[in-house]
Amino acid sequence: MFVVGLTGGIGTGKSTVADLFAERGAAVIDTDVIARALVAPGEEALAEIHAAFGDAVIAPDGTLDRALLRRKVFADANARHRLEAILHPRIRRAVEAELGRVHSPYALVVIPLLVETGDYRDLLDRVLVIDCPETMQLARVMARNALTRDEAAAIVAAQAGRAERLALADDVIANTGVPDALAPQVATLHRKYLELSAAKC
Repeated sequence: MFVVGLTGGIGTGKSTVADLFAERGAAVIDTDVIARALVAPGEEALAEIHAAFGDAVIAPDGTLDRALLRRKVFADANARHRLEAILHPRIRRAVEAELGRVHSPYALVVIPLLVETGDYRDLLDRVLVIDCPETMQLARVMARNALTRDEAAAIVAAQAGRAERLALADDVIANTGVPDALAPQVATLHRKYLELSAAKC
């Protein structure tokens, strides 16, 4: 199985790019989607988060208050590490299980924190970084999540820097706010990954 790790900072457009690859037949495994499933009511991970962070992070309907937990972990590195210790091993196991069920020529694993965790590299053949200027990241995050500039900046600052991500990249897609510019870049890389996948087999 040929596996590409897709990463990028918050607000760079990872989901948009992943959807374009999926339209072309790539299998897409999104660690954020896995993480949301892991913290659904009744799941073991939600019980551990509740125990670690208290009643405040549980909404009245029993679901995780993701916005409150996000504020907590981006304001406190120790809290972020506690959350990662609960979720990351479970996410990794789920990714490996999903890869075992893939039947398409290659798989794209969306891993927002690929650089920060240093994990998954043993599973990946290539790393694709979605890149955009930090000012654009901030604007997108503020608009999408209804955050203040300071809140958005704290999230961006807690992640790996743009230069760190680009240093890890085998391939880069520039997402500078022109939607029509994404599809040709995806099409080119899709052809490349099909060729590389065939060569690996």
